[in-house]
Amino acid sequence: MGLEIRTVELRKVYNSPPPLAAAGMSFAARGPKTKDKKSEIVALAGVSLDVQPGEIFGLLGPNGAGKSTTVGILTTRVKPTSGEAWVGDCEVWREQVKAKRLIGVVQQKPNLDFALTAREILLFHAAYFGVPTGERARRATELLERFQLTERAEQTVRGFSGGMMQRLSIARAMMHDPEVLFLDEPSTGLDPQTRLLLWEIIRDYQRGGKTILITTHNMEEADTLCERIAIIDHGKVIAQGTPKELKASIPGGYLVRLRFVKTSDGVAERLRELSGVSEVNLHGDSVDIYADRGGALVPAVVSAVSAAGVEICDVHISEPSLENLFLHHTGRSLRQ
Repeated sequence: MGLEIRTVELRKVYNSPPPLAAAGMSFAARGPKTKDKKSEIVALAGVSLDVQPGEIFGLLGPNGAGKSTTVGILTTRVKPTSGEAWVGDCEVWREQVKAKRLIGVVQQKPNLDFALTAREILLFHAAYFGVPTGERARRATELLERFQLTERAEQTVRGFSGGMMQRLSIARAMMHDPEVLFLDEPSTGLDPQTRLLLWEIIRDYQRGGKTILITTHNMEEADTLCERIAIIDHGKVIAQGTPKELKASIPGGYLVRLRFVKTSDGVAERLRELSGVSEVNLHGDSVDIYADRGGALVPAVVSAVSAAGVEICDVHISEPSLENLFLHHTGRSLRQ
């Protein structure tokens, strides 16, 4: 029933800008390789993960956090600077051929052959992995129907929309029935209806005993789809657990964010004295208040802020969420 995915203190340091597909970043230019410490880019700074067999696991974080580099190492596309990466009992970088037979990979951007039809893309992929002729024809027909691509099956993909290409890329990754499926930002660019279809297909694949690792910066996707999540920022895991556990770890639960016209030195202390407030973090002209209630706290907050001689220009209240957790650990939005 599925295979375990495990990483131990993975580090990846680039001496020149990393490949776009590996790092999920964009750079204006690529300089020559150098060992100058000032030019080093630390993509991963000791990432350890343990994904259980048969679970849907999410790597959640902003662009450039290290999610795609982690997947790149686990799928043999990026060589780690140090650390270990395992799929089942296969150490990925010592047994690359064996590892590739165990996994299916969907990268951030579709890499389909525009000269082939949708059906041919699926058939050729299955043939590459040694799937018998009759079996690969059956699987191709089933997946084309499941991903709602049957009507376009005999057309080349050059004219496909981005969403159709993404669906076909995922179908292709499933054609050899891998034990582990890696999906790098799978719902990027998809309309809401297609996203829901994709989520249901992923759940169905898991029910067959498969292990699935997803990278995403979509909080709803992580919260809805994943059984456990690791939140990554600047190449480090800053929190890990089930969505429920992670949200429960937020101090007080609710986040009340205030923005001021101009702040003062004493406003944070006045807010910390309010009943039910567990933590106050001041960021320039804004403040994050973690408390056991949301809207009911606002009158007391306004009174305390007014007593400090500060004018509020915006109030935002959030219930416990993965976004709040990221804000608590980093002081910035997950989407920044």
